[in-house]
Amino acid sequence: MKKKTTIFILLFIVVSFGAAMYYLYQKNSEDPVTYETEQPTKKTIIKKTVATGSILPLEEVLIKPNISGVIEEIYVEGGDYVKSGDLLAKIKIVPNLNALNSAKNTIEESKINLDDQMRNLERQKTLFDKGVISKVDLERAQVTYDQARQGYNASHKNYDIVKTGTTRGLGSAANTLIKATVSGMVLEVPVEVGNQVIESNNFNEGTTIAAIADVDKMIFEGKVDESEVGKIKENLPLEITVGAIENKVFPAVLDYIAPKGKAENGAIQFEIKGTLKKQDSVFIRAGLSANASIILAKVDSVISIKEALVQFDKETKKPFVELKTGDQSFERKDIELGISDGINVEIKSGLNLLDKIKVWNQIEKEEEEN
Repeated sequence: MKKKTTIFILLFIVVSFGAAMYYLYQKNSEDPVTYETEQPTKKTIIKKTVATGSILPLEEVLIKPNISGVIEEIYVEGGDYVKSGDLLAKIKIVPNLNALNSAKNTIEESKINLDDQMRNLERQKTLFDKGVISKVDLERAQVTYDQARQGYNASHKNYDIVKTGTTRGLGSAANTLIKATVSGMVLEVPVEVGNQVIESNNFNEGTTIAAIADVDKMIFEGKVDESEVGKIKENLPLEITVGAIENKVFPAVLDYIAPKGKAENGAIQFEIKGTLKKQDSVFIRAGLSANASIILAKVDSVISIKEALVQFDKETKKPFVELKTGDQSFERKDIELGISDGINVEIKSGLNLLDKIKVWNQIEKEEEEN
């Protein structure tokens, strides 16, 4: 029994020794770690933050009717250019029965009053011819008759306005004719012939007949997160990119930052606006989605390296790099950093274009192959 135990222990020792020798052989046969190097380059570095939003007209005017009714005719469509005073649509009045009946009763009352004043005027003329009354009394009777006749005519016009929206002599100023109040492009006509529309008054904003805007004056309207709003200020330059227009950047200027944020999806968002510079070659449609790059800082043609090459001292937290001094030998060099765009960082001092910097966090070959 003791002999078997001894043999087993000896075999275990031999196998363990063989495994250790094999492991050491494999480690010695591996290629030694070699570090690659990179050199600084001259770049233009832009530090920016991004806001999402859309392109909108600076001033958009909604045309609303002053009278309720039904759309009888539409004379424009989206994309048309109009001038102030141009006819946009015509409304057919659907009269209110109570108002119509009241206007009709007013006509009858004014007719009774007119007939009465006409008889009185005839009597006054007869008395004046006989010398019974003075000329002043006759003229007073004439004025009263003229007022009654004017009231009768006015009641007829009021009846026509209640029934049709217009009357004789006021055709050009009729509420049924909807005209443009500003010059510009018609962005949309959200109504169709036959649609009922509501007048604009103190209790109702009314139905929009058309939206008109000057498309030469467009703005970017977007939102930035509360973590970014402290970095921006008015008059910073913007670079607007529109998803529907490829390979085109539109310059703009940030001219509004909301003083109060709004909670959206659990985060506080601040509204911003930027005025686009006039574009002669490209037509930008209102409502297009866009992104705005807000330029926080910019430096041209400065010495820069990749941020991945920078190391930081564990104690002082100061940045440094390792410069090549020989074959796979490096030494530490402290540097001063400038602005960064998240990939490249400006080097203010400590390096020149001929220095070779150690790529200290390179990925091993096996990980690269995977």
